[in-house]
Amino acid sequence: MKRTVSATASAWIRSRDKLWSEWFEVLHTRPRHLRIAQAQKYIEHYRALASDLSTARRLMPRSATTAALESVYAAAHAAIDRSSRQTRSGWRALFRLKMPAAMSALRPTVLWIALLFVLSAGAGLWLITQYPDLIGLIASNAMIDKVEHGQLWTEGLFNVVPSSLASVQILSNNIAVSLAAFCAGVFFGLGAFYIIALNGLMLGALFAFTHQHGLDGELLKFVLAHGPVEISVMCIAAAAGTALGESLIRPDAATRRESFQRAAARLGPVLVACALLLVVCGFIEGFISPNPGISLPVRAAVGWGYWLLMLVFLRGGLSRATLDTPPGAKT
Repeated sequence: MKRTVSATASAWIRSRDKLWSEWFEVLHTRPRHLRIAQAQKYIEHYRALASDLSTARRLMPRSATTAALESVYAAAHAAIDRSSRQTRSGWRALFRLKMPAAMSALRPTVLWIALLFVLSAGAGLWLITQYPDLIGLIASNAMIDKVEHGQLWTEGLFNVVPSSLASVQILSNNIAVSLAAFCAGVFFGLGAFYIIALNGLMLGALFAFTHQHGLDGELLKFVLAHGPVEISVMCIAAAAGTALGESLIRPDAATRRESFQRAAARLGPVLVACALLLVVCGFIEGFISPNPGISLPVRAAVGWGYWLLMLVFLRGGLSRATLDTPPGAKT
């Protein structure tokens, strides 16, 4: 029986040897851009190679010929299955169509998350106003000591740390917090709620504590330039994480895994937008917020002006003109 199989395999290899040589040359010299006829021929070679690999595995599963066919098949599969590179029109589609569509679907959730943040901030404000000693649960000893001596913990930052270094550290931290709010949503949305509630509670508590020492105006001056967009982006990331968790609670596909994958792909453009917005926030917080020479009106103009720009950006209004019109389409 072994001799019969060996003879059959040898005869089959001899019959396919010349054809394999041609296939290997075609599959290894595939140009970057193919015409339709070339692409069809490439696919035909790929399918025939898959069929021959199946036969080789059956006739001679552990031979060098089978291993060579597997290697070429894997390379051909990787080349065919490779995702296309993002083009300029692809980026415009991302920011003009996909991101606004995802944001539109998220709008009700963003509003609820923002309400949770406001209520948490109010709770922190009330808590420290009524029970000042609890500030130790929110702020570090160094922060408390500075405020009690009439200074914000942010004073001197502009002179101690270079603005370029501070901005990089700040934007890294901001992006990490927003990603944490998004990823925490995997736990059925509860993690995102926790992060938003905690940050709101801390902000309210710090304003109450600084108000008791007459420094709330200075704290407002510090956060005004970067705070509106930074807080908004955090709420958006948490809303996206909540939507991710909802895809597990109420799947819109046959399986929860498929539902999760769809939600992640749909929400991806939102995370890209959040990261870009936070990069600018990092520079504002590094160069403008700690600078005592910048007046309150200028800070307000920067903070709320950037917030309005964020709204336009998230609606797709900052992408150029229109997407490329397909050939033959009416405009």
